[in-house]
Amino acid sequence: MVDDIRTSQNSVVLDDTAKAIIRALQHDGRTPYSTIAREVGLSEAAVRQRVQRLLDSDLLQIVAVTDPLQLGFRRQAIVGVVTTGDSQKVAETLEDFEEVDYLVTTTGRFDLLVEIVCTDDDHLLTLLHQRIRAIKGVTHTETFNIMKLNKQRYDWGTR
Repeated sequence: MVDDIRTSQNSVVLDDTAKAIIRALQHDGRTPYSTIAREVGLSEAAVRQRVQRLLDSDLLQIVAVTDPLQLGFRRQAIVGVVTTGDSQKVAETLEDFEEVDYLVTTTGRFDLLVEIVCTDDDHLLTLLHQRIRAIKGVTHTETFNIMKLNKQRYDWGTR
């Protein structure tokens, strides 16, 4: 790998310049490369190349984050899912649900944790009863309604 991105024991190690570029994009993903170049002391072309390497390595995505509430999605919840058999088969099915925005395999009480976004409580009930609980291998679910987002951050590894 190149000097700005290298791997060390299954993790990526970024140099200070790469971290500074990522921090700038985390603050505002629309920041022009010319502005970032001035901040980090590189040419615009060098910043463009570094960003492209970060994108190509799947270490970085530049996305627009929306507020579901403002878009008419009035119910957000986290669903703990207990499975029997291969929980990854259940996860693969859940991946295709449009309402699922976050899905992780876990240990402990639940095999999977699923964050879902629904238009309202009726949508949530339909999703739970007719779709999630109908998946082969799902034995139990527990739903935690999200009442308020207290913290969300995207600056891992660049502080």
